[in-house]
Amino acid sequence: MPAPNPAALDFLLTRRSSPAKILGLPAPSRDELVPILTAGLRVPDHGMLQPWRLVVLEAEGLKRLAKVAGERAAVLGLDAEKTEKGIGQFRRSVLCVAVIECPRSVAKVPALEQTYSAGAVCLSLVNAALASGWGASWITGWPAHDAGFGPVALDLVDGERVAGFIHMGTPTSEVSDRPRPDLSTTVTWAG
Repeated sequence: MPAPNPAALDFLLTRRSSPAKILGLPAPSRDELVPILTAGLRVPDHGMLQPWRLVVLEAEGLKRLAKVAGERAAVLGLDAEKTEKGIGQFRRSVLCVAVIECPRSVAKVPALEQTYSAGAVCLSLVNAALASGWGASWITGWPAHDAGFGPVALDLVDGERVAGFIHMGTPTSEVSDRPRPDLSTTVTWAG
């Protein structure tokens, strides 16, 4: 007989990410972040490869990433709006955890499964932060996908890439819900 956990299910049914642009101080302290990071790494991981690593970005690290994003935007010739989006996510942030996908070369575990595991870490970190009472949001944006940003900003090595930037803090305004998927149009029952 299953042992239901109604509180956990209610949390999942009502969870809502906080837009990164409304997250302010206070942010989780290092001690408060430890259980969030610990919970965030409890994800499916075929072969126990740990094909990911985390970089916790506090004030100085965020300033450095904003600077690198500005430099990369200039090199790439990005327009002002796109440049600001890349710089702004770091300049406005009070705490960010960069989830780095580190694929392992193992024939038994396809690279795509490792990518899924890194994505699961992103969502798990958001959910752990929300369950701890903080606001959190998973962002990518052009810096996550720019091959020149990661090696300079986050010391990425060949083959690594950013799965997401998980911003955490205290929501400075109310977070409203948004329309959710309609099961009748997204689920097929194959009995």
